[in-house]
Amino acid sequence: MLSKKIISYKTKALVKKSKVARNNISYEQAKSIGIIFTIDDLAKHETIKQLVSKLEKDGKKVQVLAFLPKGKENFEFLFDFFTDKDVSIWGKFTSEQVHNFVEKPFDYLFYLDNKSNPLMTNILAMSKAKCRVGKFNEVNNQLCELMIQPQNGSSIQHLADEMYRYTKILS
Repeated sequence: MLSKKIISYKTKALVKKSKVARNNISYEQAKSIGIIFTIDDLAKHETIKQLVSKLEKDGKKVQVLAFLPKGKENFEFLFDFFTDKDVSIWGKFTSEQVHNFVEKPFDYLFYLDNKSNPLMTNILAMSKAKCRVGKFNEVNNQLCELMIQPQNGSSIQHLADEMYRYTKILS
């Protein structure tokens, strides 16, 4: 897909010219947390809902944005989402949800995908979040201030648990 190649180039340019002040604040001081993920299956959807619930119990305001790939089912319309149709041929997002999401200065932004998605990494690069948290991999190396390598396998549940655990340790 041409637009995904263009998005990859745009992401690299965004990383180089970003002027967003990134820093880690303590979890206790954090007020807002964003979560982005690619919709894969019902189990991942349930994991995201559990994470949102934990964060909200801790008094955090949480906003979620999901990418719904072609041929996948959106199990609930609980979260804002966008599709391939919301990306122009030139790799520009046309979705108002995406534009609003990237402008929010989240204290933390969690990226919950095991495999990097060019659309989501572009959102990470555009984001005004202070601290971006993702899975340890080569792509996320320049996009995340905190990267997690789950010890108990590669399931999304383990990744979400580890993100929550290590973010809470920050003080």
